[in-house]
Amino acid sequence: MIMNRHFLSIADYTREEILSLLSRARAIKKEIHSKYIYRPLEGRNVGLFFEKPSTRTRVSFEVGIHQLGGHCIFLSRRDIQIGRGEPIRDSARVLSKYLDALVIRTFGHEILEEFAKWSSIPIINGLSDLHHPCQVLADLMTLQEIGIDLTTMNAAWIGDGNNMANSWINAAQVLGFRLALACPEGYDPAVPFNSVNVSLTRDPLEAVQNADVVSTDVWASMGQENEATVRKTVFKGYQVNEALLSHAGKRVYVLHCLPAHRGEEITDDVIESDRSLIWDEAENRLHVQKAILEMLFAS
Repeated sequence: MIMNRHFLSIADYTREEILSLLSRARAIKKEIHSKYIYRPLEGRNVGLFFEKPSTRTRVSFEVGIHQLGGHCIFLSRRDIQIGRGEPIRDSARVLSKYLDALVIRTFGHEILEEFAKWSSIPIINGLSDLHHPCQVLADLMTLQEIGIDLTTMNAAWIGDGNNMANSWINAAQVLGFRLALACPEGYDPAVPFNSVNVSLTRDPLEAVQNADVVSTDVWASMGQENEATVRKTVFKGYQVNEALLSHAGKRVYVLHCLPAHRGEEITDDVIESDRSLIWDEAENRLHVQKAILEMLFAS
């Protein structure tokens, strides 16, 4: 096992490593559909420490760990002593004695970084308020499957400069594709970017010009529920709909990490249209995460 090698952000990996990871994820997907049995996690125990509710992240990781032959242990804050004030450094060192890896879905990214600092096992970012790398890798894999070149494509992000936007920026800076983000003033991404292939505008129409793919997410993420009413007003005009997509490339695809608030950040007809890759994107969480686990456990 590769000790002290974690998966916290796409920015921590090189272009070659990310492309290799995606290639392996596509191969794993073909293997599972051909009923090929491959169990590199046989005898391994992987913990899932979740402070946020989840559908796709929890189910895809649990199923993926099982398919790779490993055993999964789910832990919420109320299940372990962190919920009663135990320092992260103490929990991290103890859990490292029992587990072979730990997936964390939490709020502050500093929680992940603290776990990584004190753990002797791989830490995987299942989501933080700053980054959502597993989801964006699944998005990229989905685009590769339909023949899009990740190094030359034009991508657009419409909406909040949240963890998904941050990870899209990381991916663009690592892989080199063009990324145009349209965010309202005051809701910009939290990660810096100074590369010529990443731009920020206030105008969604400008962002989608010549786009091969348009991505979005809810306007109010988990933990921002008290801002939902204000955000509906601020983000009016940042909806992904057919009128917006008519300004994009001749053949534009749409991604959404889910859950979606249909009729807010994206319309129902776009979700259900042949432009939508949303369901393949959701499935590919399983395959990408299996590739990540395999990589971190490689000798």
